[in-house]
Amino acid sequence: MAKQYDVLFRLLLIGDSGVGKTCLLCRFTDNEFHSSHISTIGVDFKMKTIEVDGIKVRIQIWDTAGQERYQTITKQYYRRAQGIFLVYDISSERSYQHIMKWVSDVDEYAPEGVQKILIGNKADEEQKRQVGREQGQQLAKEYGMDFYETSACTNLNIKESFTRLTELVLQAHRKELDGLRTRASHELALAELEEDEGKPEGPANSSKTCWC
Repeated sequence: MAKQYDVLFRLLLIGDSGVGKTCLLCRFTDNEFHSSHISTIGVDFKMKTIEVDGIKVRIQIWDTAGQERYQTITKQYYRRAQGIFLVYDISSERSYQHIMKWVSDVDEYAPEGVQKILIGNKADEEQKRQVGREQGQQLAKEYGMDFYETSACTNLNIKESFTRLTELVLQAHRKELDGLRTRASHELALAELEEDEGKPEGPANSSKTCWC
């Protein structure tokens, strides 16, 4: 039986309430968009497996509530995150200004070396825009982050942004990744040797790595 994934890690979506974090998650994992969502209570998550550079990556994506009253709960999830999306709404200057607060929370609660991407969501609402694309690019540059403007409604840059954060996490764990590839190559060579010698193959013992 083919192994379902090689590595497993956690991504986190944070930002003010109403910026579209849940819509981003649903569009990426289920390719669905619903214009109205009930505000997330505490945290919720979905899973998706993608392939990056030949590696099957199982992503656990946590959607956090933006309301202040849930912050004590959601901050507990920062500690085990390998990648974080900081999301604002391009039609809300307030949500953009609050990114500084969210970055401060990440610096305080997330592990050192966590990978981050800044997201300006609801790019389809151009007529309501309050935050220029250049502002988002500049803020991302100041914090050393990649930047994407996205739209869950039109599916703009959804796959691209999630794939990019996955790539960044894999690059940050290059040492473990190289070890995984070495083991995979060794297992393949061993399997071929056994086949050549006519040995019966035992049950698969897939090597999986979890960085949660």
